[in-house]
Amino acid sequence: MKKMILITGATDGIGLETAKLLASNGHDLLIHGRNIEKLNSVKKLLTAIANAGRINGYLADLSVFSDVAKLVSNIKNEHKNLDVLINNAGVFKINNTMTSDGLDVRFVVNTISPYILTQELLPLLGNSGRIINLSSAAQAPVNIQALLGKTKLSDIEAYAQSKLAITMWSKVLADKIDDKGPTIIAVNPGSLLASKMVKEGFGVAGHDLSIGAKILTRMALEGGISEHSGQYFDNDSGQFSQPHPDGLNLKKSAEVVGVIETIINRS
Repeated sequence: MKKMILITGATDGIGLETAKLLASNGHDLLIHGRNIEKLNSVKKLLTAIANAGRINGYLADLSVFSDVAKLVSNIKNEHKNLDVLINNAGVFKINNTMTSDGLDVRFVVNTISPYILTQELLPLLGNSGRIINLSSAAQAPVNIQALLGKTKLSDIEAYAQSKLAITMWSKVLADKIDDKGPTIIAVNPGSLLASKMVKEGFGVAGHDLSIGAKILTRMALEGGISEHSGQYFDNDSGQFSQPHPDGLNLKKSAEVVGVIETIINRS
């Protein structure tokens, strides 16, 4: 059955490969990017794929909350239903690590903006929808002061903490909505895949991006996934697995979610 699927960060890396795979299977795609030239180019590329469904492009910088709000508004105005949200967009190594709001870009793009998108689009997803959140094998305890932008972190520290944070809120939100909303899964798509982020951050070529694209497609479409809502899928081991212990600590996870909501409410 044809699905309506939103993919953030769809103009390169795993997001682009996932979009190609989904387009070839006839699904309607809402693709997000932060560069208009790349976005238009990818839209043209996907539209030309045999069997491709409708392809709509959305421009937004996920490090800017006003852009995120505009993205939400545009999607809500143009679509009444959404089957799948893939929160794929992410950053690791960046020259200017702080936003104009005084927050770490890695936390904003990798953790907070996906939370905003998810919360705002829940009504479109309904009970049968799915939310696939990009986590990572790199997970580290969240420094609350760093999440608030009051302590600076190294690239790997910020990335690993932001990925544990999205894993934490995935479980908290899944537990909260239970069977009254969409399935939420946090996914490590595979370590050191050949994305621009990996090449720039680690200086290695990386593994085939299709490894990540295939697992995101599986999590988005495969039957039986709903029973795993709130869980973490580790594609390195090929199974649902345990995240960092803090990801199962309800008190710490609730604290992280509380801070995220405080940040959103003051922005």
